[in-house]
Amino acid sequence: MLQRTLGQPISATGVGLHSGERVRLALYPAPADSGIVFRRTDLQPAVDVRAEPSLVNDTRLSSTLVTDAGVRVGTIEHLMSAFAGLGIDNLLVEVTAAEIPIMDGSAAPFIYLLQEAGIADQDKPKRFIRVREPVEVVEGDKWVRLDPHDGFTVELSIEFNHPAFNRAPQKVKIDFADHSYVDEISRARTFGFMHEVEYMKSQGLGLGGNLGNAIVIDDEYVLNPEGLRFPDEFVRHKILDAIGDLYIVGHPLIAAFSGHKSGHAMNNALLRKLLATPSAWEYVSFKDPLDVPSSFHRLPEVR
Repeated sequence: MLQRTLGQPISATGVGLHSGERVRLALYPAPADSGIVFRRTDLQPAVDVRAEPSLVNDTRLSSTLVTDAGVRVGTIEHLMSAFAGLGIDNLLVEVTAAEIPIMDGSAAPFIYLLQEAGIADQDKPKRFIRVREPVEVVEGDKWVRLDPHDGFTVELSIEFNHPAFNRAPQKVKIDFADHSYVDEISRARTFGFMHEVEYMKSQGLGLGGNLGNAIVIDDEYVLNPEGLRFPDEFVRHKILDAIGDLYIVGHPLIAAFSGHKSGHAMNNALLRKLLATPSAWEYVSFKDPLDVPSSFHRLPEVR
C-alpha cells in the first residue's frame, strides 16, 4: 500500500456552517510524508496549520485546529473523513476563511471533488498506526475506546429520547472489510434541533446552517422535505464524524473504535491518550499487499 495524494488541483466554494462566511476551498497535491496541511490564504502572510491532535483546541460542535498564535481552521471533520475514506495521506488544503465550507452537511461533496481530481499513488509506503493495547476515555455515561483489531471497525451508539430518533436504531457497527465508506457513511448529514438554534447563534455558532446543509428536527419530526437518506442517518453521521476526528492523527488506524454518546472532544481526548501511551501503538507499513488488513482493500482504486 502506497501513500496517496491528488492527481491534480481542484476547488469549490461554499459557506461555513458556524461562521456563515463564504469560503473558497482549494485542494492541491502534496509530497509524500507531508501529511494534511491547511493554509489560511486570507491571512497576510498566509499561515499553514498541520492537522494533528494537539492542535484541536476547540470542539464546540466541530473539530477546530487552533495554533498558539490563535490561527483557526474550523469544522475540518467532514473533509478529514473524506480523506480517510479514500485513503489520502498528503494534501495541501487552502481556505479563504477560518472554517471549511459545510457543503450539504455530509462528506459526499468532498468525495466527489477528490474523485474528480483523481487519486495518485506516491513512491513511499503508507504508514498505519496499529493499536496494540486497549485505550479508553470515560466521562460519566459517555465513553470511547480503541482496541487491537486486524482491520478497522467503528461501532457507535447515541441516545436521544426523541420520536425522530426512536423510529430507527441508535446503534450501528461498520466493519470496513465488508462495507463501503463511500456508499454507507459519506452521505450521512449533520443534524441539530430547532430549540438549539438561538443558543448556538448566541455563541456565534450555526450562523450558516439551513435545511440544505443539515438535518433539522423540531419537537417531533425531521423538517427537511426530502426526509432522511438512511433510516439511521443520525448515528451514521456520528460515525462519519468519528472517522474524520480519528484521521487527524495523520495515519489510518488498524483498530476497533467503539463509543457511546461520543463527540469531537472525547474523540480527540482518545487520540491524545493513545499517543501518550507508547506501549499502546506502533507504526507499521506493508511490503506485500496481501499483508494489508482486508478493511483497507476496499479503498477506491487509483485511476
